[in-house]
Amino acid sequence: MARKPVTWYIATPADGIIEVSRHAGTPVNLADNVGHVVDHPKPCTHLWFDESPFSYFRMVKRVGEALEDTGIWPVRLWIVEPLGETGNRSQHHYPYRLLSHQIRVLEETDAHPALGPSGLDVLDVVQQQIPEQAVRWAADWDADPEGMRQREWNWAQCGGRGCTSGRRAESVALTMSHVRRESAAQTWIEHLARRAVDQALSDTNASMYAHGYAYGRAYGRAMGHAVAAQHQTRFDAYVLDALRGSGLDSPASAAA
Repeated sequence: MARKPVTWYIATPADGIIEVSRHAGTPVNLADNVGHVVDHPKPCTHLWFDESPFSYFRMVKRVGEALEDTGIWPVRLWIVEPLGETGNRSQHHYPYRLLSHQIRVLEETDAHPALGPSGLDVLDVVQQQIPEQAVRWAADWDADPEGMRQREWNWAQCGGRGCTSGRRAESVALTMSHVRRESAAQTWIEHLARRAVDQALSDTNASMYAHGYAYGRAYGRAMGHAVAAQHQTRFDAYVLDALRGSGLDSPASAAA
């Protein structure tokens, strides 16, 4: 049986320029080179080790790791073909990565799979759900800080009748991201969730205690909701409810 062709990905900012190439002073624009072969402007001479900030093209075959070399979101995602000699500094640690000095830019593709197969649902949680819920989480803490501390301890250590503990759920999700080669995706999902909390609470009248919760515990709530969306087709409610913080809402909020 013939092997399925490998698809290789590179992520860039909106202008299509590989970010590390820009910082190195030798910008490579993938948007301007669709269908064309691109030679590295300043390749390294000792394969495959960095001699400059941009020594070779870095690409991944597991799209959930495409954000590993970026410091931005949103991104544009490009399918490329490695040409010429290729390498990998550690096949054991980075079997999903490939390095080359020449690529062909095949096409642009949807960027949301870089956040996992449920990337669109993740973005919905981050952009629509977390902003509204973060304000409620802060209000709950403001209204009953002692009760919230107790609920948080119970969630983290014990879970509930229908879900595992929060700590166990977080560990299982982290392991799943590693196994599915979506570690970079989870890292960025958590970053986007924290950013959504910051934006949601920046204009509220929550007390300093509520803000302390928001910039600490509420980060955890937000990240858990977003990571649950990432893995929603892989876990049942026993894990997903724990990631979402089942039991952490105040009685009034839970009833609402």
